[in-house]
Amino acid sequence: PKSRLTYILLAWFLGVFGVHNFYSGHKKHGFIKLGLLVACGLGLLVSPIWSIVEMITVKEDSEGVKFN
Repeated sequence: PKSRLTYILLAWFLGVFGVHNFYSGHKKHGFIKLGLLVACGLGLLVSPIWSIVEMITVKEDSEGVKFN
């Protein structure tokens, strides 16, 4: 299983790039965040909020395995 602490740190420091989404296997969300970032900088407004929400609510990876 992946580390929840690692997930949280990735979300906090690199969340705007969606790195925590790729770490947890949620690739679709990661690509959406990257797309938002590239599209007129919209990601700079939306992505940090989205990352904080995910940091708090996501407890498992894309395959349903709970973080340690």
